[in-house]
Amino acid sequence: MSGLPWELVCAECSSVYAGDAFRYRCDCGGTLDVQHAVTTSVSDELFDDRLRSKAPLDRSGVWRFRELVLPLSERYVCTRGEGNTPLYWSDRVARYVGLNQLGLKHEGENPTGSFKDRGMTTGMSMARYFGAEKVAVASTGNTSASAAAYAAMAGLESIVFIPDGQIAYGKLGQALAYGARTVQIAGDFDDAMRLVERMCNEDGIYLLNSVNPFRIEGQKAIGFELLQDLDWTVPDWIVLPGGNLGNNTALTKGMLELKARGIISKLPRVAVIQASGANPLHRAWHGDGVLRPVKADTIATAIKIGAPVSFTKSVRGLRALGGVVEQVTDTEILEAKAVVDAAGIGAEPASCATVAGVRKLVAAGTIPPDALVCGVLTGHVLKDPGVVVDYHTGKHPGTRANPPVRVAANLDAIRTVLSKHP
Repeated sequence: MSGLPWELVCAECSSVYAGDAFRYRCDCGGTLDVQHAVTTSVSDELFDDRLRSKAPLDRSGVWRFRELVLPLSERYVCTRGEGNTPLYWSDRVARYVGLNQLGLKHEGENPTGSFKDRGMTTGMSMARYFGAEKVAVASTGNTSASAAAYAAMAGLESIVFIPDGQIAYGKLGQALAYGARTVQIAGDFDDAMRLVERMCNEDGIYLLNSVNPFRIEGQKAIGFELLQDLDWTVPDWIVLPGGNLGNNTALTKGMLELKARGIISKLPRVAVIQASGANPLHRAWHGDGVLRPVKADTIATAIKIGAPVSFTKSVRGLRALGGVVEQVTDTEILEAKAVVDAAGIGAEPASCATVAGVRKLVAAGTIPPDALVCGVLTGHVLKDPGVVVDYHTGKHPGTRANPPVRVAANLDAIRTVLSKHP
């Protein structure tokens, strides 16, 4: 295995490794970047032409951009037609956040219900390239669902480490249904991450968390496809939630690569929104720049991460794109979620940190009301149905509850109740 059109470069010390090196970190402990050789010419016209194709790679919202993502032989590719997610425009949500217009790129409408599928198709394809028989992840839920599904498609055994009692049933159910060997760890996500990385290194199992540099390459396609949705117009701002920080790392990396290739002439600004109970990036960004892990505590389980593995690369990308970092409370997240859900769009709590964060940044004057803003919704509304029911039945504080009403089993009683509905 040699001659691949990329190499692996350490984000900390710039050490270089071969593109087919079976590793996730540098000898110094730093995370790795995939650095592509510019060997082929690409253009927005090429990518637009592929939208009309019926070829499996072209129909994927990741592999359509393969020259910029992972120019790997098709025989290794494991795809479920991921991507191709809608960009919603909602006047209701735009008014709530204080903008004239707001686009919401809904990654929750991927095959397994989250953005993780974009990185998993590239990660699982590299697992096949390396001849792996087993893959493993630590997960708060979405990664486990995606890894289990793609491993089943690829004919590989999947192992999932989850924090005990800290995963939504909608996500746990997917991992079990897709056949993953699921191990509940007595600890949080960060404990599970340390254990799974050690196990993979010692036992030769292929690790598919976002410390894997090929996962990041697939997730870049969120930004590529967003620009394609906009006819290659670059928005003023792209806003997304931050947990393990792989997503904003991927987004900023992809934007810089598009500009270097001449496909776009300017860069968007990027805002990362963290839950205030899981905010190590926010603390570092607004402090001395040093990552200090926190004990994460938030209702937004998908971003309930206290020691993000992509911290260095995340900060690097944010600085390059004039980025900002904001935090929002669980109450702000749930209020924003109620607005997104009531607009007919729907998303899991972590996704709605995006909308809560946009509202906060507009109120602070950081984002002007006439800016072209696109937010990323990362997970489907049914990923965490318990939170929805709890909010609307009054178990969580909020001003937009829509509780069910008990009524006698006759039409007069039903009509009376319905006549009182606002």
